[in-house]
Amino acid sequence: MPKRGRKYEEAAAKVDRNKLYSRAEAVKLIKETAYTKFDPTVEVHFRLGVDPRHADQQVRDVVNLPHGLGKTVCVLVFAEGEDATLAKEAGADIIADDEIIKQIQGGWTEFDVAIAVPSMMGKVGRLGRILGPRGLMPNPRAGTVAPGSDLPRLIGEAKAGRVEFRIDRTSNIHAPLGKASFSEEQLLENLQTIIDAIKRARPASTKGTYVRRLVVANTMGPGIRLDPSEAMS
Repeated sequence: MPKRGRKYEEAAAKVDRNKLYSRAEAVKLIKETAYTKFDPTVEVHFRLGVDPRHADQQVRDVVNLPHGLGKTVCVLVFAEGEDATLAKEAGADIIADDEIIKQIQGGWTEFDVAIAVPSMMGKVGRLGRILGPRGLMPNPRAGTVAPGSDLPRLIGEAKAGRVEFRIDRTSNIHAPLGKASFSEEQLLENLQTIIDAIKRARPASTKGTYVRRLVVANTMGPGIRLDPSEAMS
């Protein structure tokens, strides 16, 4: 294994790897183990007891964090004509015209959220190979494909801290919570909001334990295991 740096080792020494922490304890430790010179992002990671190979066991939803993400979100909108004008006025950072679409086909994805109007999905569909693996593909189920009249609301939510989560092929979900500079109360409320959304998204066909493992961590910091029973209660 590669040798860890001194600061990481000092942060890791504060975490008991054999203990399952409560939500409040974990959030307190998240702030204590943030050692980078920049303001690190805090993330939560779920290991679920579902089989994502089955269509009836997919876990996917969107949630608006009460305290946002603490970062500037770059929003790209696939729109033309009046819809493009409306999106720009609503605060969209990039309007994806044919030139931008060509750049995306070449692998460019320097944006955080992609939204599309239905009339553009014929063009957007060809970008699935690029956008899909990065979690950037507009999707009606996620609320990122909507008529032009909904663009101001969607763009505003994305800028404020709208998080889309989706189970991956290994039954894991990864989601950002905010920044380590947030107060413990802000991080705890954002964490609880995501936990509640995961609970609501539980597939009806799921048997047995739903959340098998739950970990929070900040960028470059050690993972802190939460007690799934306490967190989901």
